[in-house]
Amino acid sequence: MRPGKISDSVLKRSVLQQIRFKRQEVLSGAGIGEDCAIFAPSGLCVSAVAQAAAAEGADMARLLTRCANNTASAGARPLASLLTLMLPETAEEALLRQLMEAAEETGRRMGMQIAGGHTTVSRHVDCPLACVTIYGTPMEGPEADASELLGGGAGPGHSVTPLCVTRGVRPGQDIVLTKWVALEGTALLARIHRQRLLERYPAHMVETAEGFDRYLSVIPEAASAVKSGILAMHDASEGGILAALWELAESSGVGLSIDLRKIPIRQETVEICEFCEVNPYMLASSGCLVLAADHGQALADRLAAERIPAAVIGRATAGRDRLLYNGDEKRYLDKPAQDEIYKYMG
Repeated sequence: MRPGKISDSVLKRSVLQQIRFKRQEVLSGAGIGEDCAIFAPSGLCVSAVAQAAAAEGADMARLLTRCANNTASAGARPLASLLTLMLPETAEEALLRQLMEAAEETGRRMGMQIAGGHTTVSRHVDCPLACVTIYGTPMEGPEADASELLGGGAGPGHSVTPLCVTRGVRPGQDIVLTKWVALEGTALLARIHRQRLLERYPAHMVETAEGFDRYLSVIPEAASAVKSGILAMHDASEGGILAALWELAESSGVGLSIDLRKIPIRQETVEICEFCEVNPYMLASSGCLVLAADHGQALADRLAAERIPAAVIGRATAGRDRLLYNGDEKRYLDKPAQDEIYKYMG
């Protein structure tokens, strides 16, 4: 299989269909676009993400941020993390210290404690591997009936409030996007191609792009959305915004009508993606949160008042057609493909 996220069909066939045993205490578990598990009756939210390599501190910071974003997009505030590291025999102690310092600093910024974990050296790996599990508790927001939101599978009397599920989108709702797409991928490409980019572009543009990591957390906008009563949101990460939109629609069983011209994108991203010949809409997009709202513009205005850029990019529709419009051009949204960043990274 190719590097990166497995395909939607493989996920359904070889992962989700193998998960058959269910417990009443698990309100929401494994599913397309569902990055967190929600447990009753406490509303505890757990998010787990594994990454193939953590060769430097920046890798660890991105891993923790992605995992925290998964938790936040489920309407929970990350509180604590368990961190597992598996290092090859060739690793030096300095690398371990660097990875842990990056994990501590990233967690501190998000108010999240490293509560434990496991560290080992193994001859069976040839690069550092990391796995993070994050525990979160519900953000402050209005209450909702879990059985209604989760399709009757939660049992009576349970509330998931203000926890969200990816499959909570309803036809007619607006689709709102926060910040800009491809922030994560742009920062990575700017670092990989720094010297070549400096031969064509001014230094300030390249440095700005490298600094996009500061935008990667979606905790602030998730907290604001939960206060507004939003019950369906999904963080865009691997596969880019097109993958996130597909996962949101597929999980909810709805169609989409999306205007590509309304999807916010930084000029630095446009320039660097053109230079690297990659599609920014299929490029790693941590820092970008997709929300479904009854009154999308009102939500975007509330976010803007909190200095969080947001835009209405389309709406959910009845049926299964997922359409992308670019002026007079219309095409169907494809199933998620391999992230464009894998052209440059293993």
